[in-house]
Amino acid sequence: MVKHKHAAQAAHAGHPPGDNGGPPRPRLKNKAYRQELRLLHGELVALQEWVRGTGAKVCVLFEGRDTAGKGGTIKAITERVSPRVFRVVALPAPTARERSQMYLQRYLPHLPGAGDVVIFDRSWYNRAGVERVMGFCTEAQADEFLHATPDVERAIVDSGVILLKYWLEVGAEEQTRRLQSRIDDPRKVWKLSDLDLKSYSHWHDYSRCRDEMFRATDTAWAPWYVARTDDKKRGRLNIISHLLSSIPYEPLARRSVSLPKRHKPTGHREPAVPLRHIPTPY
Repeated sequence: MVKHKHAAQAAHAGHPPGDNGGPPRPRLKNKAYRQELRLLHGELVALQEWVRGTGAKVCVLFEGRDTAGKGGTIKAITERVSPRVFRVVALPAPTARERSQMYLQRYLPHLPGAGDVVIFDRSWYNRAGVERVMGFCTEAQADEFLHATPDVERAIVDSGVILLKYWLEVGAEEQTRRLQSRIDDPRKVWKLSDLDLKSYSHWHDYSRCRDEMFRATDTAWAPWYVARTDDKKRGRLNIISHLLSSIPYEPLARRSVSLPKRHKPTGHREPAVPLRHIPTPY
């Protein structure tokens, strides 16, 4: 259940049924999206202050199909909160030394401490998805990972971490459209990697690995939550609303603030020398 009024409004306003197998719904207009996101941003600030004040530890994992909108969702979550509290972790490919370590070892130092919200833009579940499909690990290594991960996550949760795991799911046709858009739009070409192109033909392999990952690691203490993101805007709002409803934060107390008077100039004058102003073509 969504805890606070604004989160509840944003979760349901203008959202007819349809995400879970019903008829398709019209894409959310940008104006409505920004209005709902503004309400949720206020709740995220309240969550931030609760985390900071109570010393809570929150860890959020984002996994999903290529082009499913993980980066955009993370940006929507973090654009109005402090990076000192909300920390995004997107690890590069492992070094030779890291490849020699226990697989989960390089992720553990990034887990949250008191007063932290850590968001993983892809996580240790790389082993169950891209590494397995693309042959970067053996089947034995993938099986070992799937067997060990529930116990590791149990230890994480038992240490006091609130752990949320999201899988973003997008349809095959929409994925094709988004990848083609990255090819055609020079503003998006940086999003298109060689791995994206190689992965594209493995749709069904990813589906099989996803389903096996869910069977092995969807536990009572660390369940998976699936979000449909064919409509990115609706998907972002639904994810943020669910995140807020999953954490027992308290509303932000509004305090009355008024600006103090400015000091008198006491002899200061604006400089008479010409300054180097930038051009103003806009």
